[in-house]
Amino acid sequence: MAHETPVLIVKNLSKSYGKKVAVDGISFEVNKGEVFGILGPNGAGKTSTLEMIETLRSIDKGTATINGVDVAEDPQKIRYMIGVQTQSTAFMDKVRLTELLEQQATAYGERVDTLALLADVQLEDKASSYVEDLSGGQKQRFSIAAALVHQPGVFFMDEPTTGLDPQARRNLWELVDKIRKRGTTVILTTHYMEEAEELCDRVAIMDEGKIVALDAPPNLVHQLLKKGFKKERKVEQANLEDVFIDLTGHHLRG
Repeated sequence: MAHETPVLIVKNLSKSYGKKVAVDGISFEVNKGEVFGILGPNGAGKTSTLEMIETLRSIDKGTATINGVDVAEDPQKIRYMIGVQTQSTAFMDKVRLTELLEQQATAYGERVDTLALLADVQLEDKASSYVEDLSGGQKQRFSIAAALVHQPGVFFMDEPTTGLDPQARRNLWELVDKIRKRGTTVILTTHYMEEAEELCDRVAIMDEGKIVALDAPPNLVHQLLKKGFKKERKVEQANLEDVFIDLTGHHLRG
């Protein structure tokens, strides 16, 4: 469960690219132990928001602090406090997974049990493999392991299940839940509304650089229904994805 203690505080954050305003003075807080989602259509400003907080892009206006440390004033300290798993993490070719994890840990001045870390993401049997030999789902899980070598307090994920099959996606959901239960705060972007409902304690919905709603998913749905929203739909106890999982198995194949 999330604690009512802000880990991340964002105030009036802004980012422009030329005349295009990508992030337009947004403010929000994320609590310790929370899974916090940032949703929105393409171009809404989700990735720019994350990249500023992750120190990957400069902040034009406003502030972001993690555990009281200002992102713009002390980016190096922030990098040691956070983990970042992106859509397209690049790793060296012809280097085994265990060696890659050791290199990643060394960069942070850490020593890790690489086999235990791989077991956490169900890749212990791939310890001697190369990244190029992994499936899409396996690469995603390995990039998570690599981002967690220094046990960060805050973990950022940018559309972590894009392109994954249903088994791999649900497995990644279980992994996110495991990470959160260890006390790590998770901040993610996703285009999958089911994913946000399943994983997130709260979500911020962005559009045209602004936050247009922020609350727990059930509360947002309730607010919509109170406005009189209705749609014609039969309520089923299962959907096609459940059929697919049942027929093909819950276990990972890749």
